[in-house]
Amino acid sequence: MSTPFVARTEQVARLAQALDRARTGAPTLVLLGADAGVGKTRLLRHVGDVVAAGGARVVTGHCVDLGEIGLPYLPFAEALGVLRGTDPTAVARVVEARPALGRLLGGTGGRAADDAGPADAADERRELFEGVLEVLAACASPQHPLLLVLEDLHWADASSRDLLRFVVSRLSDQPLLVVATYRTDDLHRRHPWRPVAAELARHPRSSHLALAPFTDDELREFAAAVAGRALPEDQLHRLRERAEGNAYFTEELIEAGADADALPWSLADVLRTRVERLDAATVRLVQLASAAGRRVDEPLLRAAAQADPGAAPAAGAVDAALREAVTQHVLVVEDGRIAFRHALLAEAVYADLLPGEAAAAHRAFLAALDATARGAAAQRAAHALRVPDLPVALGASWEAAVQAARVLAPAEELRHLEVVLRLWDAVPDVAAGLPASRASVLRTAASAASRAGESERAVQLARAAVAEAGDDPLTRGGARTDLARHLLGTESIDAALAEATAALGELPDAPSRERAWALATFARAALNAGREDEATETAARAAQVAREVGDVAAESDALTTAAVGEQIDHERSAQLLTEALARAVASGDHTTELRTRYNLTATAYYAGDLVRAAHKADVGHRRAVELGMAWAPHGVDLQMFRLLVRYVGGDLAAPAPDEVAGGRGEVRAFLTTVELYAAVARGDGDAVERALALEPWWPRDPRLTLFAGGNAVDALTWRGEPARAVAYADRVDTHVRSVWSPEYLGGIWLGALALAAVADLADARRAAGQDDADLVADADARLARVVRTADEGRPRGGTLGPEGRAWLARAHAEHARAAGRADVEAWRAALAELAYGHRYETARVRWRLAEALVARGDRGAAATEAQAALAEAHAMGAAPLAEAVADLVRRARLGGAPAAPGGDVLTARESEVLTLVAQGLSNRQVGERLFISGKTVSVHVSNVLAKLGASGRTEAVAIAHRRGLLGTAAAREGRVSATGPTV
Repeated sequence: MSTPFVARTEQVARLAQALDRARTGAPTLVLLGADAGVGKTRLLRHVGDVVAAGGARVVTGHCVDLGEIGLPYLPFAEALGVLRGTDPTAVARVVEARPALGRLLGGTGGRAADDAGPADAADERRELFEGVLEVLAACASPQHPLLLVLEDLHWADASSRDLLRFVVSRLSDQPLLVVATYRTDDLHRRHPWRPVAAELARHPRSSHLALAPFTDDELREFAAAVAGRALPEDQLHRLRERAEGNAYFTEELIEAGADADALPWSLADVLRTRVERLDAATVRLVQLASAAGRRVDEPLLRAAAQADPGAAPAAGAVDAALREAVTQHVLVVEDGRIAFRHALLAEAVYADLLPGEAAAAHRAFLAALDATARGAAAQRAAHALRVPDLPVALGASWEAAVQAARVLAPAEELRHLEVVLRLWDAVPDVAAGLPASRASVLRTAASAASRAGESERAVQLARAAVAEAGDDPLTRGGARTDLARHLLGTESIDAALAEATAALGELPDAPSRERAWALATFARAALNAGREDEATETAARAAQVAREVGDVAAESDALTTAAVGEQIDHERSAQLLTEALARAVASGDHTTELRTRYNLTATAYYAGDLVRAAHKADVGHRRAVELGMAWAPHGVDLQMFRLLVRYVGGDLAAPAPDEVAGGRGEVRAFLTTVELYAAVARGDGDAVERALALEPWWPRDPRLTLFAGGNAVDALTWRGEPARAVAYADRVDTHVRSVWSPEYLGGIWLGALALAAVADLADARRAAGQDDADLVADADARLARVVRTADEGRPRGGTLGPEGRAWLARAHAEHARAAGRADVEAWRAALAELAYGHRYETARVRWRLAEALVARGDRGAAATEAQAALAEAHAMGAAPLAEAVADLVRRARLGGAPAAPGGDVLTARESEVLTLVAQGLSNRQVGERLFISGKTVSVHVSNVLAKLGASGRTEAVAIAHRRGLLGTAAAREGRVSATGPTV
């Protein structure tokens, strides 16, 4: 008899309310993270029963711990299988429209594997993702909303994580509630689920459901339900100390004897006590089942039992052992499968196996898989590795890698290929029978690593491929070319150029595919090394050789380099890049396609065409996601431009959930630097600390150094620490110059920011009556360096673009301010150069222009500029700028400054915060809604109290109601429909 469900009233109500909202067209994701054993599954089973009685459909998909062997899309495949049994007609219609979906439902689906090129595979992956979403929508209705439970996502493979992110990103009006569970105590710092969970938690349609251990009262009620009677207080006290409110631990302790002194203190011992009560045959069956993980198909378990020499069951013995295990609450039946009553029980049983017992269990499953033709290659590989049966493990891992590549799951493909490489020397006969040499496998693994966003690992594998290439010049030259391209992905320009040069030296002069790619790669490396003329000439040769041998992808790559390197106008460059893109798409070379899409975006951005840049970045990013390459080098670059264009357009909101946190390591660090632009403009209190925390990543990417360092300089200046800002700017500049050319164009931006800090220092000196000659001399030297960079740098297209000209003009204006001159003309020149659309910097320059006009005595013009700057700062939520302009208006008594968009005294962000406070939300909850920290919310609340003259939150809400301030904040502007840079 199952234990009655008790407590958790709040959680049940919240899930029921979420499903009710889904009925009305407001789909939701609920993240349910808690320690193992707290009761996630029990809660969801109870909620499922409750809502099913009300007409809802409930399906559950589970993840399985296969260690390093991933099984793509497992929880979704399980859920879709249940839906096909529930509503076969609806599922069949979607499969007919989306044939690729058949891959998850046991069919072949889509094109035959041998006929599918890379482009077809990408289309099928997109079709598969869209098909899953359409099945969920087709099987849900307002009368029968769908509750989709995805359990144990801390074990989810990368493709399942990607698919979940896709589904959540497409939630619109489906009658759908998705509940995703995971163990918080399994999430170590580098766990792949950790950034995904953080990302999803910030999505507007997601919420987090806390499931804390039982309180004293809840424990008392739960213990009474388990024991069938009220337990004495001394036993409850002991349970509380030993189980610490964990539902599963508590239940196990009670059922093993809550008052037994002999019971061990650790849960593992409790679990062993539970299992050891079974007879020998049942114990062996339970041990066997633990080798499969939490749950296993009953036919497969039966076949494994038949193949297990340790069991050798007689007829009917398996039935008896299964029944005994179920009766004793060790195993249960879940969705037609045999499952352990709790995942911890499966883990404890498996951990208690002797090495020989574990090997025998895996050998039995391997034999069962072979005999029944059940399971995927990844399952065979997982069991074979643990036998270990190395020949089978090698063959199955190769097959699993091929299957992962077919469904565009590069992370899983890489993991399987790494197993193949690890086993290669151990089973040379099997390795010799594979359709690829070790060098070829290494090159394929490097490609998978790059596509999965593991650029450093790609370089390591590519170096190993060069070492394994042998004496054949084509093979060796091709391997060196691959290495050069992966080095470009890590911004190792000089090393890439050296490898491309070596490749050309080893390859025969006769036209070949390998020579075409070596030439194209050399051209690309030369372009990034600032050798544009050589790059352009070599790109032309590469394109010619590529045409001669019919390699459209190499031709496209060479044309992309030529379009970027030639000194031509932006429109002509865009035309050439568009032609190159068409060739790349036709060839199915996804890496070249994304590189070309990135350069189309960059061309538009540096030409000052922000609308086109936004569109190109958005389209390119969507394509990268479809290809499973969102975190590959140019996929990340496209994401950089999405964030950057949005910021330049005046949207200072924090990134959406899928825009930063999904990447790992260096990728996430790099995108965080781009996020800092808006964070500094918003006035986030921790912006400086966030920027400084990225210093360990400086050696990896000079762009990261520049972005993080420049934003730290800006934030320090806003914070009133100009001396520290100047010193930090010099540190950043020294580092970047040691990697890039001394005339790197980003030095114009960094130099202007440093000049602004110097000007603040000089203003303070003059205000204190102190000598400023040394600061003026320093400003002279800094301006000279900026001007030299503008004159000698090598901008895209040969001419400094609008952004560079704007920052050059800003540097001149800040230099004048440092010298104590109110140079209105310099600030007007900077304002004119910003006409291409940099909204935040335009408002900031207007503020400084208003200052200069006040100093000149033109108060009317100053008031006009100040009003425009203040209105824009309020509209964008640029708090430091708004405060600075308002301070100028007060000091100069300009008057007439417009009210903030959210009311007569509140900024738009303050109005948003106050509106949510009026709904009874805490600072943390408000922060979750607005994607800002609780600390930032606290600052906004303090500002609101001060502005309204209120003593507390309740009084502030009352005053705002009386003055009509609540609900009047202007709707936030929609984000630019937009979608970062080795070219």
